[in-house]
Amino acid sequence: MNIMKSSNPAFGDKIWKDIDFTQSAPMTLQGTINKTLISFLLVIASAAYTWDMYMQGGNVQGIMIGGFIGGFILAMVTIFKNEWAKFTVPLYALFEGAALGGLSAIFEVSYPGIPMQAVALTFGTFFVMLFSYKAGLIRASEKFRAIMTSAIGGIFLVYIISFVMSFFGVQSFIYGNSLMSIGFSIIVVGIAAFSLILDFDFIEKGVMHGMPKNHEWMGAFGLLVTLIWLYIEILRLLSKISSRN
Repeated sequence: MNIMKSSNPAFGDKIWKDIDFTQSAPMTLQGTINKTLISFLLVIASAAYTWDMYMQGGNVQGIMIGGFIGGFILAMVTIFKNEWAKFTVPLYALFEGAALGGLSAIFEVSYPGIPMQAVALTFGTFFVMLFSYKAGLIRASEKFRAIMTSAIGGIFLVYIISFVMSFFGVQSFIYGNSLMSIGFSIIVVGIAAFSLILDFDFIEKGVMHGMPKNHEWMGAFGLLVTLIWLYIEILRLLSKISSRN
């Protein structure tokens, strides 16, 4: 089994090429936890700023767009230049937090209470999946990895096709609040949740095999990517369900 494989794009094969295991202290679980907490604190601080700005009547559309674009660019830099992770991951957290804060505030105005529900469900899911992994209820087998990789690829393809269709005035089934749209969102939330298993497994294997210490930031980055994706999908799902009431 290749311990360096994962469906999370943050943990692609590229980042494990030409690693020199002798030039750094080894990656530790506590170090990864610490860096993950730092990253989440940065997301929360940045999100709180744009949330408050929107609630005070400010225009956060530019910040949202800039946050998502900046976050995407920083994610690509982190994946391909992982030695810069200690700089790019905190910046990624700030950019994504700014975008999420504005997005959440907009949803709060339209669907009061939903962003807080989404936050609670996201972290609830995180702890359930962590418990399931540590208890051995769900294991990251090769078959599990293959299924997850295919599922994530399929979801990405659907989003790309839907995006292209929108330029021709065709609305994809993934939008709106139809039962089919809600069903699709439930599937995506499930896939995002199970992606956490691969993240946990990868971090555990990285620590076990003494990956360089810089990869503690990569471990934090991988979890951040998955949890941000999970939060956005839960937010969309709850808004679809609420709009039917």
